Amino acid sequence: MDNLDTIFNELKGSFDREEPANGHEARFINKLNRHKDRAKKGWGHAAWKPLLMAASIALIICMGIGLYIDQTNTEQQIAQISPEASKTEFYFANLINEQTKVLKSESSPETKKIVEDTMLQLKKLETDYKKMEQDLLNGGNSKFILSAMVTNFQTRISLLQEVLRQIEEIKSINEKEKTQTLI
Repeated sequence: MDNLDTIFNELKGSFDREEPANGHEARFINKLNRHKDRAKKGWGHAAWKPLLMAASIALIICMGIGLYIDQTNTEQQIAQISPEASKTEFYFANLINEQTKVLKSESSPETKKIVEDTMLQLKKLETDYKKMEQDLLNGGNSKFILSAMVTNFQTRISLLQEVLRQIEEIKSINEKEKTQTLI
């Protein structure tokens, strides 16, 4: 408090106590209105919104097309290295997709955890497969990498088959328990 009193005592007499000139408020409002009018007519803030939205949409579309082209390009390059690998990939991928759909349809409160864990493992194996594809395209040992790619597919199929077998066992046990509680 003492510091404030000291500051005000030192500044005494230096404060501007005069009133603004007549018409000051009107001139100020006039300037504000002119600024608003310029913003509406020219490249004001509102004019940029549609352009920014259009640019964002164009960017998203370009990124999507780029990913699609990259995916197609990878498949074509692998087909050039080994046409058999491309055919094998198509066969295994369809088989895995079908079994994955069956697995998801078998999900229930009793099997939810095992289905989620399996989907996580499948995702990891898919990531490993994508790395092998890149290694193959980058000039790695093609026979070794192609063999590893086939093994990856076989591992995914075996995993799916084993989990589906376990789910059938769980369902069978649950049916037996229901039957015994009814008796």
